[in-house]
Amino acid sequence: MKKNLLIFCGCIMSVMVFFNSPLHAQHPAKKNKPLYSDPTAPIGNSSLTIPSVVKPILNVWLRDTYVTLGPDGYYYMTGTTAASGRQFANGRIHCWDYNDGIYLWRSKDMHTWKQLGLVWSFDKDAADWQKRGRPIAKGSKSINGDELDSMYRAVWAPEIHYLKSKKKWVIVACLNGGMGSFVLISNSGKPEGPYQNISGNKTRAIFPEIDPSIFEDNDGKVYLLGHDHYIARMKDDLSDIAEPFKKLIETPYDPEPYIEGIYLDKHDGKYQLLQTVWSVPKADGSYTYMRDEAKDKTVHSYDVVVAESDNIYGPYGPRYPAILEGGHNNTFCDKQGDWWSTTFFNPRGVMGTRYPVTCRPAVVPLKWVDGRLMPDEQKAKAFYNKQKTN
Repeated sequence: MKKNLLIFCGCIMSVMVFFNSPLHAQHPAKKNKPLYSDPTAPIGNSSLTIPSVVKPILNVWLRDTYVTLGPDGYYYMTGTTAASGRQFANGRIHCWDYNDGIYLWRSKDMHTWKQLGLVWSFDKDAADWQKRGRPIAKGSKSINGDELDSMYRAVWAPEIHYLKSKKKWVIVACLNGGMGSFVLISNSGKPEGPYQNISGNKTRAIFPEIDPSIFEDNDGKVYLLGHDHYIARMKDDLSDIAEPFKKLIETPYDPEPYIEGIYLDKHDGKYQLLQTVWSVPKADGSYTYMRDEAKDKTVHSYDVVVAESDNIYGPYGPRYPAILEGGHNNTFCDKQGDWWSTTFFNPRGVMGTRYPVTCRPAVVPLKWVDGRLMPDEQKAKAFYNKQKTN
């Protein structure tokens, strides 16, 4: 009995020593992480909303604005455009049926932009599967009520990236009508191209959904991302994906609504996953991101939510609202290393009724506050005081 008591006391002492030791301090108990993200949309929070001073930086019809700083010191901009010279019913410009390809602009200061032209076109550069298009039933209209022509054949949401480790310019984009996504690479090594399809999408889409994006990690590995939370590492020569697409591990909403506009960046060594989701009103006057598409016909704002992870595949922590009314954006750093976002004044939703003009490119200065991304109103005022829309 005495022997057993001594053994028991020894065990207790050992446990006490461990919990007070440096070893235990290095391996603290894991905190309980939430299973789901908070779906509350903080509508009315001016510190998270696109500042009212933000206005178009270029008077051209464009959605899904994308901007990046190139190694040559120029900012490059692209996005979803309408077909040049097309006449629209009631003067309402759109791209819901067809357009002519991908346009590119550049600027030294983000104030004055020069068009570099049509850098990829259906007529001259597209593969057979991209040229084919899909028929549209007569009398069809877009979700915004626009009258549609006879064929789906438009490039949506193009992004232009300079991959430093590869010393290559690439463009990722998708086709409307459910025809999938593709990757283009510049033959000349210049941002203006000409561009050609990589091997992985010469005869078919490399990814079956919309909204592709590319991310280059610090180690030179390149990843292709796509709508509905997918990711795949690309081959070192960028000819195709090196692995099957897999779902990112996230902290979702419950239930998960329709989410689009995926984009990946990095800050302080952590992966920042940006996505866009519509806010909808609730009966009690508040707003939520848990939209029931069958019931919630009134959407309010097109918001950017962000989640963070130590690993590119996840798990990503809870999403937080970062940029209200600034959806389907990308983030980039300027020449001083400061963060910016793009936006385009989406005409849909309650927010769209308040804009004097919609579907125009703009940029928004950002800041990090307590590890979270948000608009920087003071820098926005300073920037737009110098801006003259051209």
